[in-house]
Amino acid sequence: MASLWDDLDSLVNTPSSFTATTGERGTIKPKANFDAGDDAVALRKAIEGLGTKDKVLIDILTHRSSAQRQLICEAYHEATDRTLVDDVKGDTSGDFEDVLVALITPPAAFDCHEVMRAMKGAGTEDSVLIEIFTSRSNQQIKALTDVYLEETEKKLTLDLKSEVSGDFADALLLLAEGKREDSTAVDTEKAKEDAKTLYEAGEKKWGTDESKFVDILCQRSIPQLRQTLVEYKNISGKTLQQSIEGEMSGELEELLVAIVKCAKSVPAYFAERLYESMKGGGTDESTLNRIMVSRSEIDMLDIRAEFKKLYEYSLHSAIESDCRRKYEKTLRKICGGDDD
Repeated sequence: MASLWDDLDSLVNTPSSFTATTGERGTIKPKANFDAGDDAVALRKAIEGLGTKDKVLIDILTHRSSAQRQLICEAYHEATDRTLVDDVKGDTSGDFEDVLVALITPPAAFDCHEVMRAMKGAGTEDSVLIEIFTSRSNQQIKALTDVYLEETEKKLTLDLKSEVSGDFADALLLLAEGKREDSTAVDTEKAKEDAKTLYEAGEKKWGTDESKFVDILCQRSIPQLRQTLVEYKNISGKTLQQSIEGEMSGELEELLVAIVKCAKSVPAYFAERLYESMKGGGTDESTLNRIMVSRSEIDMLDIRAEFKKLYEYSLHSAIESDCRRKYEKTLRKICGGDDD
């Protein structure tokens, strides 16, 4: 398992799906000859008939792009004066309802609602916040914070401040402010300097200066970070991930490791998260839904390939053995195929 994250050889030249927009590596593509009105009518019939025709809901919602699903929602609202989300909620339940609602919700709003859910109640679900803020681009983070402001009339960063503390809060807030540099140019000298700073702030001294790790890992561009990972290994003989795991603990460790993993390979990071969500006795359905839906148009094909490489069985078969009935069928459609 470790070998995936330790191998830095081809790192600097592999493309990153961090900056990927919807496109080639997704499993859900826009439908050709799409007609929002026709789909809205079909969905309405499926919902209003006796017993919901789940197959119709699944077929339509998993074979349209997110942008097309928004047009269907508009057409549905015009035709019925009700919202598709409310009708789906009223007519389905459990995990099946959750995954359909996720599909109907615009990506930025879906991210925003997941962040709200993670902050609700006593204690925060830090791993959800970590996953979202470490894997999204600046544009995605800005879109999610805009929705938050619109829906709550409050600034997300202010609300986050009251939920988290210490170095973990500093790191999370830097990410939530979308402060990561966007440049694709790599400055090798700066990468060497940063690597040295990290080495001296961690491995080399007694105790760790966490703030240096936070500054560098939360603000450098992805190409720059990748170069820094390579330089770090040259200086210390260890990977930065190994050093972080040896020097830190708790949420800060989890967040910084997630940044390093996403800098290396967003699809491999998500493959690991999917595996974790399904292994053992129970299933963490909300993580499963969040990753499957939010990556379906971005890099699901790559996530599937990484999953197969890491665990020697396909994501498709993992879903099949872990989920049931309509819910399983929906996820398999989003997954888009088997990798035998």
